[in-house]
Amino acid sequence: MKTQSIVFDRELIEKYNRAGPRYTSYPTAMQFSEEFGPDDYRAAAARANESGRDLSLYFHIPFCDTVCFYCACNKVWTRDRGKTTPYLQRLFREIEMQAALFDPSRKVAQLHWGGGTPTFISHDEMKALMDKTRQHFHLLEDDSGEYSIEIDPREASAETVHLLRDLGFNRMSLGVQDFNPQVQQAVNRIQSEAQTFAVLQAAREAGFKSINVDLIYGLPFQTKERFLETLDKLLAVEPDRFSVFNYAHLPEMFPTQKRMDPATLPSPEEKLMILSATIDRLSAAGYVYIGMDHFAKPDDELAVAQRAGTLYRNFQGYSTHADCDLVAMGATSISLMDDTYAQNMKALTDYYARIDADELAIFRGVRLSEDDLLRRDVIMKLMSNFVLDYTAVEKQWNIDFHEYFADTLAQLQPMEEDGLLELKTTALVVRPVGRLLIRNIAMAFDAYLNRTQARYSKVI
Repeated sequence: MKTQSIVFDRELIEKYNRAGPRYTSYPTAMQFSEEFGPDDYRAAAARANESGRDLSLYFHIPFCDTVCFYCACNKVWTRDRGKTTPYLQRLFREIEMQAALFDPSRKVAQLHWGGGTPTFISHDEMKALMDKTRQHFHLLEDDSGEYSIEIDPREASAETVHLLRDLGFNRMSLGVQDFNPQVQQAVNRIQSEAQTFAVLQAAREAGFKSINVDLIYGLPFQTKERFLETLDKLLAVEPDRFSVFNYAHLPEMFPTQKRMDPATLPSPEEKLMILSATIDRLSAAGYVYIGMDHFAKPDDELAVAQRAGTLYRNFQGYSTHADCDLVAMGATSISLMDDTYAQNMKALTDYYARIDADELAIFRGVRLSEDDLLRRDVIMKLMSNFVLDYTAVEKQWNIDFHEYFADTLAQLQPMEEDGLLELKTTALVVRPVGRLLIRNIAMAFDAYLNRTQARYSKVI
């Protein structure tokens, strides 16, 4: 059994804290091309049908009632609830078109509503969306699927939570970020503790199997002491998982971030203090480190899957379902179909125009080469399980690992000297001190990284 422990080494973190991909996909979206279109996707769906793999469905609900200044998500900020009607009309049509591509016997092992704010839509619209999905896809009715939803506690009542459970959802992720009033004011997200805990309690009463809480460090006016106050209040109610994200200040890419005063952001030193103290507090409370930003109780399915070496990473983060084709619907969503990635139109007007023309909304994507597939497998194994078995890779991909990745192994040697990892004869093992820097290790296997001028967040 792996210990799933981590060591916070400030000197090494400062040395390796460079910008890099989060590897929810490989290749990353920077490699997507508009030469890839609906016909390529349909061909990929046909190939995927031959596999018999389960499906994973993702629905993007882009609307938010208020804009959180830090947010880098694809969203539509509006107070007009009527805007959901034309959007859902097109989403329902897309469901019909997408479902027609797949063998109806293929089961939906995963389902996720993201945003935006999925609970921006009304209760009747939630029912209609799930009814439409159930009509066209083979949803599991025995509660064995991983059906999850992102929740903004300001947009959900106890009644909403119980309705979602009745509709089939059994996992939820609660956006909290920070309880401190000054921080909330600075980021334009006023959210009371009472609202948050009411939703969490309702989820427990309704029988949700797993509850995740999202926090962000690096926001205006945050200090170690203030952040720990929020964390301690949440630890008292023992959510199953925590996601503790590093805020990346990129106002040139995300204009709403300009509405925050950069002078109020914590210093890099303060951010490291927040992260270190958070890790200590979560570890003391019995949570184990899953990877990237994620912590979970030892008996949580993510922690169990990681110990078994079966954890996987995709656009929704970490997952226990590695062998699924992901059908993503709604504006800007990204599908993973067979050996391709395919992204929908981003702007609502463009998305509507495509659907109204009875055409899939896909506008770009990529078909992976054999090298892409191999490197994706290696990167996702490292990101998820912190161990890479050379023999297993060689057997699956018919290569000599040391020969194929000779340049990469040479690139990793300084990291081995610094104690981040161990390059054994038959395996790469990430040490506890290297787990916070797993993105750096994965970057060594990325064949595209030095060819593009992409803007990424720092790894810490």
